[in-house]
Amino acid sequence: MLTGDDVGRKAGGAARRNILNRGIIGLYLIYNMKISWLIGGLISVAVIIAAVLAFMYILPLDLRDRSPVQPIAFSHKIHADDNGIPCLFCHRSAPKSPVAGIPAVADCRACHLFIAQNAPEIKKLMTYWTKKEPIPWVRVYWVPDFVYFPHMMHIRAGLACSECHGDVAHMVRVTRSRKIEMGWCLNCHRQHKASIDCWTCHK
Repeated sequence: MLTGDDVGRKAGGAARRNILNRGIIGLYLIYNMKISWLIGGLISVAVIIAAVLAFMYILPLDLRDRSPVQPIAFSHKIHADDNGIPCLFCHRSAPKSPVAGIPAVADCRACHLFIAQNAPEIKKLMTYWTKKEPIPWVRVYWVPDFVYFPHMMHIRAGLACSECHGDVAHMVRVTRSRKIEMGWCLNCHRQHKASIDCWTCHK
């Protein structure tokens, strides 16, 4: 026969078990909710990263000046068009080096000791020579550091400079007329049956 104390103990035990069960269920729900939040958060982050990368690929992030003002108003039209000076006369490194190179101040001075000595821009040139300073030309074309673009390979393949740089010979001030990006380069490689292997351009 159960006494009042026995009934109380049983009721208390049942109440404790009920509280314990509720606590376990609550912890389980919270755990599942946190896992759901974590998964949802990771999916959201992945979607945002993918959207940003897609946006960067589509958007032309060519934010630099396409036709920068140079320290000396060098006219390719006068040199290459009017006077017929070939590109490689000044950019002598192009056939044998990854970079095309820019002529030294001494090279420019060698010509202009006898040509247009009193022109304002030639006087600027001579000032750089006198001060023994390089001319701080502003770069117009460039590729990212992870891209390997060897000028000599393109010259040896018989490509004209204008394929990548546009009709520079008719430019008074050089303007970036080509959008140098991966898709454009791949199309050119396919047209000329050149390699499109990743390691060709990414060393």
